Amino acid sequence: MTAPAKLVIRNIGLILSGKIEQPILDGDCIIALDGRISEVGYAKDLDTDNADTLIDAHGTCVSPGLIDSHVHPVIGDYTPRQQQLNWIDSTLHGGVTCMISAGEVHAPGRPKDIVGLKAMAIAAQRWYENFRPSGVKVLAGAPVLEQGMVEEDFKDLADAGVKLLGEVGLGTVKAGETAKEMVSWARKYGIQSTIHTGGPSIPGSGLIDKDVVLEADADIIGHINGGHTALPDNQITCLCESCLRGIEIVHNGNERAGLLAMRTAFELKQPERIILGTDGPAGSGAQPLGILRMIAMLSSLGDVPAEIAWCFGTGNTARMRDLDCGVIEAGKSADMIIVDKAQHAPGKDMLESIRQGNLPGVGMTIIDGVVRSQRSRNTPPAETLPELVKAPLAAAGGGH
Repeated sequence: MTAPAKLVIRNIGLILSGKIEQPILDGDCIIALDGRISEVGYAKDLDTDNADTLIDAHGTCVSPGLIDSHVHPVIGDYTPRQQQLNWIDSTLHGGVTCMISAGEVHAPGRPKDIVGLKAMAIAAQRWYENFRPSGVKVLAGAPVLEQGMVEEDFKDLADAGVKLLGEVGLGTVKAGETAKEMVSWARKYGIQSTIHTGGPSIPGSGLIDKDVVLEADADIIGHINGGHTALPDNQITCLCESCLRGIEIVHNGNERAGLLAMRTAFELKQPERIILGTDGPAGSGAQPLGILRMIAMLSSLGDVPAEIAWCFGTGNTARMRDLDCGVIEAGKSADMIIVDKAQHAPGKDMLESIRQGNLPGVGMTIIDGVVRSQRSRNTPPAETLPELVKAPLAAAGGGH
């Protein structure tokens, strides 16, 4: 029987947990076996021998991999929206190890008949399950609701492995009553839903206001700060106050409205509802550093400790989305990033630098216990880089 693959990360200076109730963990070492975190603590108390992969963090920070709660993939690592290749690999270099589709709406000729949209959703779920660009976990296959769908369609989708709905409102279903019925069918069969919030994003979409959002009762209030155009302030605060669904703030939205939504969640003592996405690729492009930028923006302008804002892009999303990543905890997927303060950035340490609005430097990404990239080609260079001391022969060179 093959011994379990062992990853050891030692000499960690800071462990961000991803859990908003305890954002910083004690310890200087993390061990993973066969792609799952097994122990977190101090190296002197742990069995660090016989590692297949050994990483010296050199005093830098280890955190869960970032999660982008709102992307629009199409096929593989290509998006026709911007005629761009390798946008997912670029996002990995921004610290994102998991992405969640809000609908494969940018596919040219996207089918809108019931048979076609189900076929496309099942196909998208399959091809991202079978092919992970640069190791990134892309949870896709998110059909857009169209008029004429019946309960049996949702059962068919669920039976085939589809677990997400594309943004409610991007298709022909825009009325709250119809959306509510379909969202409830989806929920019955274990399919999670997100609703478009705000003004039209692309031709064919339309205004979805607070009344429709509340009536539809989707699991996630998609881009509450608009994608791109936000609702009026009083509607945003009403949405936060009137339900307990996920409050998704996106990079490609209205920054001021995003800050308003975040502050309202804190006033309600419900910061665990805040999750982050990019809503890309979109008209404004793909955003490899979008989640990092959102964390820095919300921390600096919203006066929130960086370690708390970090949870918006990790553990909060994992909890809302029922994922087995996003937190540093025994039993969870060993999806982690190693980060440090950017070279010459102000602030006494990484957290203070982020609090001042600066991005950190990503030194390494790890997915399922496997090193997927080393020094980021997209973030500013980190002051200190981790060292891959030992790697399996097949991974020698670091998986750039």
